[in-house]
Amino acid sequence: MNNNKFNTNDDTLSVDLNEATLAVKENRFDQALKLLEIILKDNPEHIDTLYLASVSSRYLKQFDKSMEYIQTLLANAPDMGRAYQELAHINRDMGNEKKAVTHYRQACELNPALLSSWNSLYKYFNENNNKPAADHALEQINKLKSLPGVLLYIEQILNEGRLGLAENKCREFLKKNPTHTYAMSLLSEIANRMGYFDDAEFLLEKAVSFKPNDGELRMKYASILRKKQKFAKTMEQVNILCEKFPDNLNYQAHKASEIMQNGDHEEAIILLEDIIKKNPYNFSTLTSKGHAEKTLGRSDEAIQSYQSAYKIKPDHGEAYFSLANLKTYSFTESELDSMRDQVKRVDLSLRDKAYFHFALAQGCEVIEFFDEAFHHLEKGNNIKNKQSLYSIERMNKELQAQEDICNEEFFQNLGDGGFRTKDPIFILGLPRAGSTLIEQILASHSMIDGTLELPNILSIAQNLRGDDIYGKLGNYPKSLESLTQKQREDFGKDFINDTRMHRNDAPMFTDKMPNNFRHIGLIHLIMPNAKIIDARRYPLDCCFSMFKQLFAQGQEFTYGLEEAGNYYKSYVKLMNHWDKVLPNKILRVNNEDVIDDLEGQVKRILSFLEVPFEENCISFYETDRSVRTASSEQVRQPINKKGMGRWKPYAKHLKPLLESLDKDLLLSEDISLINS
Repeated sequence: MNNNKFNTNDDTLSVDLNEATLAVKENRFDQALKLLEIILKDNPEHIDTLYLASVSSRYLKQFDKSMEYIQTLLANAPDMGRAYQELAHINRDMGNEKKAVTHYRQACELNPALLSSWNSLYKYFNENNNKPAADHALEQINKLKSLPGVLLYIEQILNEGRLGLAENKCREFLKKNPTHTYAMSLLSEIANRMGYFDDAEFLLEKAVSFKPNDGELRMKYASILRKKQKFAKTMEQVNILCEKFPDNLNYQAHKASEIMQNGDHEEAIILLEDIIKKNPYNFSTLTSKGHAEKTLGRSDEAIQSYQSAYKIKPDHGEAYFSLANLKTYSFTESELDSMRDQVKRVDLSLRDKAYFHFALAQGCEVIEFFDEAFHHLEKGNNIKNKQSLYSIERMNKELQAQEDICNEEFFQNLGDGGFRTKDPIFILGLPRAGSTLIEQILASHSMIDGTLELPNILSIAQNLRGDDIYGKLGNYPKSLESLTQKQREDFGKDFINDTRMHRNDAPMFTDKMPNNFRHIGLIHLIMPNAKIIDARRYPLDCCFSMFKQLFAQGQEFTYGLEEAGNYYKSYVKLMNHWDKVLPNKILRVNNEDVIDDLEGQVKRILSFLEVPFEENCISFYETDRSVRTASSEQVRQPINKKGMGRWKPYAKHLKPLLESLDKDLLLSEDISLINS
């Protein structure tokens, strides 16, 4: 090859990279590295070139150079499974066995189709007499060896984010092999990542029917059912897994997770403790146990579980974040330094990195290191924002569609109907706006059961979209116009029946899913007598609190100051619309009013709900019940003003938030503080 003819246009890059790839395959590593170094001069962050350069350098025993290439690669592609496998190979060849095993595990977690990593893990587990882990690795090895090479390639590109190419290759394979269950599971995963959840469910249901004894396949089916919020069906599948594979601790842990989802945290803890007895080094199970203990208000036990988890795995970001998410925990200087060291690593997954950044933000705020805290908030939110498909414009269109369709004429034309139940109380609005506090107050009343953020209304809305894909409006809410009286009544009855599992014996119950504010028209159509409370909080307090919170799932509008501000503005606009077309339907409860006059606001809320006043609602913090949200520890304390003005030490950083909010909703002195 004539190096002088090399340039950086895509065609030449492809040709030269192909030549270098061929040289690697033929073990001509010295020649390959020369070609790759030429490419990297003009394309220093090219992923495939960096990978091959690291491989070539390793075979040439140039370990420092190999490590440099792979670290540059990981800085640009921190969730690339093959990169972690290569990092493991480097450490193995340098004699760092423990580091190698850690990276092989990371590789398999990110890309389960990496046969070389599984082989290395099997060898290590065998030599160290870890039979369960060795058996699991051998099972993966045998499965991967049985697969056609094209499926291994599809899984590789799928796990590196090349969904379009993976889908085309997978469909080509399935045309010739229509009942190949592994190919079906791959296509279902592609559908899942692209938001085609119905397609993913259909594919996995078929695959399980073809291979009912394939545990991994059934687990994937259970996971998509969970994602679609079909909790009863999910539990059914998990129970089958535990019956068929009673010694599989992973399936037992999933069962515990489903039990928690259904509200029985005591039973979940018993199961998790049994798993830990069998495998005391299972850090993820310790973290799950901490979640259950936190929900039950056992803070000290939760702290112990989280600390035990990170002691086993120091880069287990979720454990550190869970401590921060208690909102009452103060990190030691040693813990803060440990987290600071973790976020500097290039060989840390984006998931863990986000956890550490949000945990550090909370930890730094406690000791009033506000600039460092905001730095970590920005970093953590940027990671989540880049992974998100959220669009301000798309959300505005979705909310505007509610206003355009569900207008005064719409409700007049549809008239009366729906299921006339008075059971549900919908507490809605924005996250971090005080809905958990209102729920805890109401759950302290003898006539009201406090439940969860129930997904049922969102599921009904999703079903009414029709053949929708993620990010598109679909037929909803226009499909509401064609609902018959019977359909409306059936939807209402189904809601009551499907949520029965979360209730006790009280005549009324709460549903505090915040995002239900988007679907008040639907709620009114199917349950016209349901009570609705809008939990509202001062914009700067609310939006900054959302920005500070790493949510378990959803709420993607919180991962940016501009996004949070725009969402708040659109929420207020839509709520003003509901007040206009459904007058006296919604009670607005301002968080600041509850803090200033608890008894007065409690009486106002109970009067709206048409239930008698009870003193227990004032001493709500003494109520013993499960609380799952990020405010769980805060609502177990008497009312206080700690959450007010928490944004002020960060004022100089908040101009993007200020610019996206409606200034009429803000105090003039707060606007001046941010602009100063």
